[in-house]
Amino acid sequence: MDAQSRSADELLDIVDEQDRVMGQRLRGEVYAHRLRHRSTSIQVRDPEGRIFVHRRTPTKLIFPSMYDVVVGGVVGAGESYDAAALREAEEELGVTGLPMPEFRFKFLFETPEHSWFLRVYEVVCALPVHPQAEEVAWWDWLPPDTLEARLPTWDVVPDGLECHRRLHS
Repeated sequence: MDAQSRSADELLDIVDEQDRVMGQRLRGEVYAHRLRHRSTSIQVRDPEGRIFVHRRTPTKLIFPSMYDVVVGGVVGAGESYDAAALREAEEELGVTGLPMPEFRFKFLFETPEHSWFLRVYEVVCALPVHPQAEEVAWWDWLPPDTLEARLPTWDVVPDGLECHRRLHS
């Protein structure tokens, strides 16, 4: 089974407007029917303060081949936001032993196609990273000023860009 099929078969919690669990559905169904669910975003910095940025692989279910300024992903059925944040950051960065990401804020991300509650975190990663090839097509550590100069020229994942804006406003 390819990565996209596995991803579509992942079970997620469906939540109401207060972020209370109302049931579970498969990820593919969640996206197809715009069901509200939970997700995490983690801005990762290295000890020098550079920000981890990457381009998503073309096989991603949503936002394929777009740049992102955060790592993260959906919260699995029955999983806590905090556990998902650590799991997603370690998976995407290809590390183990990452410090627990620090929670910053939560908001509802909604577009005509998508709806999810997003808990945003920050973490410093001093470990050598080996980004997950199924998730990350390209990556780099960029100083904040370099990143700000590139953002207008990149096709950036919209929720990641919103997280970045809110973290730096």
